[in-house]
Amino acid sequence: MAIQFMRNSLAAAALILNTLSVCSASAADFDVKMLNDGPDHPMQFDPELVKISPGDTVHFVAADKGHSVQSIPGMLPAGAEPFSGNFGESISVTLTHEGVYGYECRPHGSMGMVGMIIVGHPTNEAAAKSAPVPGLANRTFVKLFRALDFRLAASN
Repeated sequence: MAIQFMRNSLAAAALILNTLSVCSASAADFDVKMLNDGPDHPMQFDPELVKISPGDTVHFVAADKGHSVQSIPGMLPAGAEPFSGNFGESISVTLTHEGVYGYECRPHGSMGMVGMIIVGHPTNEAAAKSAPVPGLANRTFVKLFRALDFRLAASN
C-alpha cells in the first residue's frame, strides 16, 4: 500500500510539474517603449494598445529617461494588483486577470502619455471607460477604446 501511495504521489507531482511547464512555455513577452518622441505624438508609449493572454508579461522599456509607468485606478480588472515603476527604469508585469488595464507615465499622463493592455476579454471595459483621466489622456483613451471596439467587432 505504501508503494502504491508513493507511485500515486510521484504521478501527481509529475502531472503538476508538466502542467506548470506547459503554462510557462505558452506565456509570451511583449515590449512597450517609453519614448520622448513617439510615432504618433511626443511623450508616448509604443505601442499604446497591446492585446495579450492571461499569464503573458509586458516589459515597459525605458527607451528614453524621465518616464515611469503606473496603473490607473479604476482601469484595472477586479482582483488585479496595481503596478508602478520608478522614473527612468524599466519594469516587467505579468498579468493574469482578464480585462482592461489602463496605465500612464506619472509626469506625462495628462499630456497623453497613456496606454492600454487588454488581457483576454475586456471584462471591465465599461468601468474602465468611465474612469476619470485628465487632459490629453482622455483623448488618447477615446482613440484606444475605439481601436478596441473595432477589434472586437472584427473578431465577431
